Amino acid sequence: MQEGGKPGGRGAYRRICEGGNGMYWEKEGPEYTRGTIERAFARAGELGIEDIVIASKTGASGMIAAEMLPDGGNTNLVVVSHHTGFKSPGEQEMAAETASRFESMGIKVLTTTHLFGGVERAVSKKFGGLYPGGLISETLRMFGQGTKVCAEIATMALDAGLIQYGREIIAIGGSGHGVDTALVLMPAHARDFFDGRVLEVICKPRTSRGA
Repeated sequence: MQEGGKPGGRGAYRRICEGGNGMYWEKEGPEYTRGTIERAFARAGELGIEDIVIASKTGASGMIAAEMLPDGGNTNLVVVSHHTGFKSPGEQEMAAETASRFESMGIKVLTTTHLFGGVERAVSKKFGGLYPGGLISETLRMFGQGTKVCAEIATMALDAGLIQYGREIIAIGGSGHGVDTALVLMPAHARDFFDGRVLEVICKPRTSRGA
């Protein structure tokens, strides 16, 4: 890793404990994308984890992960995009060419309704109020936006059949642009969401951008 506080450098994080694997980035942000992916792949190798799920609305972070994949491994990389219409009706933020490139690399792309949104968001938008998916989202955001994203995309990938049930996985998420959070999880299907477990924090921001 680079020194001097540059992205991925030692000045950019604080270790949770001496000799531990977890780290805190100083804040949320895309500048930690490569460092987060690097740490996630390293921990996957240490634990023998094959399934890695990464959030990537345009495919940029997913492509970085694809290019950093260790040689000769059996990594099952799943890239989760925003659902079509997230930004504006009918619009998909990941270009078709990018999705095709992932496919040619043997990397799975998941584009589907977000676990914590869906029809509840329509009810909230029309009538106001907050519903179970929103409450779960806000609770997870107490640990950072990336933590919420990791929990969400892990279950989405499991429900889509893109990762195997009953195995530890690594999920990588971020805070709008890039990625800054990586967790080891044992996800459950959506109907049993609370049976899922967060096993390790590989890295996450210590503070939000607004803090």
